Amino acid sequence: MRQLLPEPAEPIDPIAAHAAAARPRPDDRPWVVCNLIASVDGATAVDGVSGPLGGDGDRAVFTALRAVADVILAAAGTVRAETYGPPRTPEAQQRERLTRGQQRWPRLAVVTRSLDLDLDTPLFTENPVAPIVITTRDADPDRRSAVAERATVVTAGDGGVDLADALRALSDQGDVILCEGGPSLNGQLVADGLVDELCLTVAPVLANGRSARILHHGSSSLTGLHLAHLWEEDDTLFHRYVRTESPHPPGPAHNEAGTTSR
Repeated sequence: MRQLLPEPAEPIDPIAAHAAAARPRPDDRPWVVCNLIASVDGATAVDGVSGPLGGDGDRAVFTALRAVADVILAAAGTVRAETYGPPRTPEAQQRERLTRGQQRWPRLAVVTRSLDLDLDTPLFTENPVAPIVITTRDADPDRRSAVAERATVVTAGDGGVDLADALRALSDQGDVILCEGGPSLNGQLVADGLVDELCLTVAPVLANGRSARILHHGSSSLTGLHLAHLWEEDDTLFHRYVRTESPHPPGPAHNEAGTTSR
């Protein structure tokens, strides 16, 4: 893997580079990183899962980001589709985490309003540390009690999960939260102004089909980003963006159809 920006360098060690990256904690919550993958034409999955888009380089970045995360955040739909299990951290990375003052493993937090979770999967039965389940205060009480036998339940919001409240509730878990999707959770975090960093892998393939974009939300918004680094391996591009205070200045005016008005 080589670095193209901010200055050319190779080889790049993703684990060392991400461990050294600055992630200053906001005042009232942990730093939030979204890790995403897409094809060149914008697909985030093939037949419902992201695996076919990834390669060795993407797996290396995926591992590196999990190595620095204190909490891995994912929507219940993503957990089901990708058949999540307990986060596994190699022994060497466990030692490095302990040296940095982190727990041996990152903790998985699942966002779900319905609490539609299979509590007999390895995620809940073989996890060395109980996962966290984030739901609403008005979630079904019987289902919530059942989940609480296998996980730590955090309630935030009524009718829908209040992500700002949820992140504040996770403050005692550490300084970095890694969000692994899906697109609706990513989109809500961005809409709420809660994403500090976005790591985007662009796979050198065209996927076609009707896959969702990396972000999905009911309304549009602009969030300014700074390209902190750009890596490349086997024609796959790995971007690390950090949020800026404001979006880039607007370019030429656009009409409602999205075409440029001059």
